[in-house]
Amino acid sequence: TIGWATFGCVWSRNVCIVYVKPNRYTYQFMEKNDFFTVSFYDETYKKEMSYLGSRSGRDCDKVKDCNFSPVSIDKFNTVSFKEAKYTIVCKKIYFDDLDNGVLEEIEKRYYGNEPYHRFYIGEIYMETNSLN
Repeated sequence: TIGWATFGCVWSRNVCIVYVKPNRYTYQFMEKNDFFTVSFYDETYKKEMSYLGSRSGRDCDKVKDCNFSPVSIDKFNTVSFKEAKYTIVCKKIYFDDLDNGVLEEIEKRYYGNEPYHRFYIGEIYMETNSLN
């Protein structure tokens, strides 16, 4: 799960920007793949979202623990989940690290000894509310 995302328009393209720290398990997947998904879930999955966000996929099979059903989006070589209410497929078009010009108050609150986030700008290629 990610907690930070932004939607907008960059270079005349509709984009989603996500932020991932290099010490997160998700980071390796973001680095090695050209596409990523951002999925949204309704309130009935609040408990599962909390679980997914508080555990690392390095240590357990979070998807199995939550009884989620992966759905391959073969055209883009990526995955979402049957339980998602809405999924957006994005193609990475840019990335960079948030390590320049961070206000001191933000640095103290969000980083301290932690690494800075890397942000990925993904052009929105597909949106769907049905992956069944």
